[in-house]
Formats: sequence, C-alpha cells, structure tokens
Amino acid sequence: MKRKVLAMLLSAAMVAATLAGCGAADETAAPAETEAPAEETPAEEEAPAEEAAPAEEETPAAETSGELLPGGGSNIIYCITPSTSNVYFKTVQDIATAKGTELGYEVKCFSHDDDAATQLEMFEAAVADGAAAIICDNAGADASIEAIQKAYDAGIPTFLVDREINQSGLAVAQLVADNAQGAAAIAEAWVEAMGYEGKYAELLGLESDTNCQVRSENFHSVIDEYPDMEMVAQQSANWDQTQGYEKAEAILQSNPEITGIICGNDTMACGAVQACIDAGRDDIKIIGVDGSDDAANYIKSGNMVGTALQQIALITEMAVEQADAYLKGTAPAEEKQLIPCVAITADNVDKLSAFVYTE
Repeated sequence: MKRKVLAMLLSAAMVAATLAGCGAADETAAPAETEAPAEETPAEEEAPAEEAAPAEEETPAAETSGELLPGGGSNIIYCITPSTSNVYFKTVQDIATAKGTELGYEVKCFSHDDDAATQLEMFEAAVADGAAAIICDNAGADASIEAIQKAYDAGIPTFLVDREINQSGLAVAQLVADNAQGAAAIAEAWVEAMGYEGKYAELLGLESDTNCQVRSENFHSVIDEYPDMEMVAQQSANWDQTQGYEKAEAILQSNPEITGIICGNDTMACGAVQACIDAGRDDIKIIGVDGSDDAANYIKSGNMVGTALQQIALITEMAVEQADAYLKGTAPAEEKQLIPCVAITADNVDKLSAFVYTE
C-alpha cells in the first residue's frame, strides 16, 4: 500500500515538472513576439531618409538654374496659335511639332481663333496637363496677359512667337519679326512701284494686335514722306482673306480712282488681289506682310508688288530650341528678340518657299 502511494506521489511530481517546463517555454516565446515590432522600427526610420533624398538632389539644380521655371513635370509641349486656316499659323504648328518631336517631346497643338477666352482655356488645359512648356502665337497684346500669368504661376514657361504682349517678365522669351523694319522696307518698294504718287487704301489687321499698329505706322513712316500719296480709305479686315476680299471690293466700288492697296498681312492681301482681278483692276499695286507661298505666286504673276517675309519657320524653331535649353537650365540672354524681315519682290521671289528664304 505504501508503495502505491509513493508511486502516485512520484507521478504527480513528474506532471508538475512537465507543466512547469511548458510554462517556461511560453514565457520565452512571449519576448520573441514583442521583439518583432522592434525589428520593424529601423525600417520605419529609414523611410523618411529615402523620401528626403530627392529634396537633397534638387538643391544643386535650383542653385544652378537661378530663377528658371521648372516646367509642369511632363514631357509635353503645347503649341497654341490662331486658326490654321491661315497657312502662316499652320507653319507655326508644323515647325513646332517637327522640332519638338526631334528633341524628344510630345507636342500638342491647338488654335484659339484670336479669342482670348478660348486661349485662356487652352492655357488652363496645359497647366492641368503638366506641360513642360508652351509655344504661343497669342490672341492679343493685352488680352493674353491673364493666360500667360496662369502658366507663369504654375511654373510653366511660355515662349511667344510672332506676336508680343504688353508686359515683360511673364514670358521667358518673345521672339518676333522686326515688323517695323519689314513694313518700312516693303513700303519703299511699293511707293516706287506707284511712281511716288496716287490714291490708295489700307487694310488693317486685328487692331488689338500690336503687329497691326506697328506695321501700319511703319508703312506710313515711308509713304507719308511723299506729298503726292493720298490715303482715301482705311478699314480692318482682321487678318482674314474673305474679309480682305469683301473690304477691297467695297473700297473699289466707292473709290474707283485708287491705284494701290497696302495690307497688314498676306492673307488680306491675297483677298484684295482676287477682288481686284474679279473687278478687272489688274493695275492696282498691292503689298502685304508675311512671305506666304500664295503671295509669292501673286508676285510672280505680277498681281502683287511684294511682301515682307517674316521668318516664322526660323522663329518657331528658335522658340522650341530655347524652350528645350531653358528646361535643361539655360535661359535665353534676352526676353524680347527681333528677327529681321526680308523684303520680297519680283527680283528675289524665287528664293522664297514655305516661309524660308534661301540666299
């Protein structure tokens, strides 16, 4: 009996020892579980260090670029112009697309149709798209300032071609043809063709456009020097060929004595030429400004005296190249850049093609 009791006591002692051993194993496991979060802590501490790295990398670029704008972050260049029904503005879009693509950008082209509200919407779309830069032939010297300001505020650089605005410091560059020089040069050829006398009419472009005023003023800086030249009519045809035709037709009917018409661009001039042809007045001496192939053809046929070539293909190519350089850290030396015009007459018209003059 005593042996049975002893056996039972020994068994109980062994069970207790076993249970005690299990309890020690559990306690050992618990600290292991609490150490797991401790291993995550270094990883959490490293994350901010990785996020901070780009900020450290950006600092040297900011120092070297000075006040340069960084662009919107995408690889897209927006090209915004008046209607491409005018081959002059189509050339801007074509050259911008070709040069931008060559330099590795995606180029998106839009037309504002000389409407400042539409232009503003296009600039807002460029901002939303994160455009790298904007090439713009704008919708008015004053009316365009709001749109360009929006791009500036968003850090997107704007490069103006053909038309300037009445404010400095918003666009990175304003590349325009020397309209004063060009208008004066072709006016010299025109007064010579007129024999330094006669009555004439003038077709103005869009009167809110600085180019309209500059060209008209410089036509007259030459013409008004000759006392036997008399302007009997002056109307705006808004850069448009159909309006150029209609206004010239009406002027011919009310002023049949005129022998010349000066036009602020080739599009209006071509409309005026056709109106004169249809009226049987091939004696009318007509000039324009732009250097279009249509004008060149009329010069060759003797229906136009000449045009002042604005080297818009060259200007647009320069704008895209300057945008690319700017985004890489090099700003143009000057914001406002004048590109000389070339007076085109029957003597040199064969050297003109697609707004490019080849010596």
